[in-house]
Amino acid sequence: MHSTHVFINALLSSQNRPDIVLSRVTDIFRSPQVTPSPPPATGLITAAFGRHYEIELADGQRITGYPRGKKSPYACGDRVELEHAADGQAQIRRHLPRASLLYRADAWRQKLIVANATQLVLVAATEPSFSDELLTRALVAAESQNLRSLIILNKTDLTAQLDAARARLAPLAALGYPVIELSAAQHPEAAARALQPHLAGQCSILVGQSGMGKSTLLNALIPGANATTREISAALDSGKHTTTHARLYRLPGASADAALIDSPGLQEFGLAHLTRGEIEQGFREFRPHLAACRFRDCHHRDEPGCAIKQAVDHGAIHPRRYELYLRLGQA
Repeated sequence: MHSTHVFINALLSSQNRPDIVLSRVTDIFRSPQVTPSPPPATGLITAAFGRHYEIELADGQRITGYPRGKKSPYACGDRVELEHAADGQAQIRRHLPRASLLYRADAWRQKLIVANATQLVLVAATEPSFSDELLTRALVAAESQNLRSLIILNKTDLTAQLDAARARLAPLAALGYPVIELSAAQHPEAAARALQPHLAGQCSILVGQSGMGKSTLLNALIPGANATTREISAALDSGKHTTTHARLYRLPGASADAALIDSPGLQEFGLAHLTRGEIEQGFREFRPHLAACRFRDCHHRDEPGCAIKQAVDHGAIHPRRYELYLRLGQA
């Protein structure tokens, strides 16, 4: 009612000044000014230890972050919004949009590996023997996220199985995957020099089976990296010397956006999250032939007019790669 009286009085006192009337009426109905809230703090997840995350803030400070609820839907490399950031701790509100997400999955669960990586670095060795299938699975997952891929053949000083290892990697090299041979334990400085051009400007995820010399390679590139992992583990009371997910390191002397992310040794790499079509596309040599199959839903097994099988027969697709594709379809 008070606003109505004010409105009438404004009209009566300013009959010949419509501009004054408009100004006073506007003042009456103007919404009160609200001070905008400051933007939420953001950070980069640089390590994952179960439900504990090490987060790097914009000023370089490292704090510990915790997810809401019981789930842990975050990965190393995620950029996240934070709330209640104080005393070196914060709650993670959400992750910001991802450029990529590499993970593995079986029929029961999925395991996040890394977010926002640009390159997969696969570590194999002459001894112990590496798994062709695990390498293939990791490459298919990387292709599904449009990541670059680099293969390292480590322990070349162990020469007994060197030729055999080279022969097994030859089909991948022929497809354009770079294969770098080195010995991180015997020649760490040479190993670092060989890899630095391939790592510059990339956010690379280091993946390999246990025993491939991945930790030795990491220390060749980033001296003291394993000691840092032990310190973080102790700080978070994890009781472990390795991360449960992954750990991000800045590459010495590289540009600010160059990073190397270490991941735990893998013995399997499930692809249950990928469709059959995505797995087919993950074999880059299949792509030119897929549209030529007689049947649109061809499984490339026993169907007549299969262009993939014809490409194998004509030498355009390596028989071993075709066998691995069939094996992935059976898993």
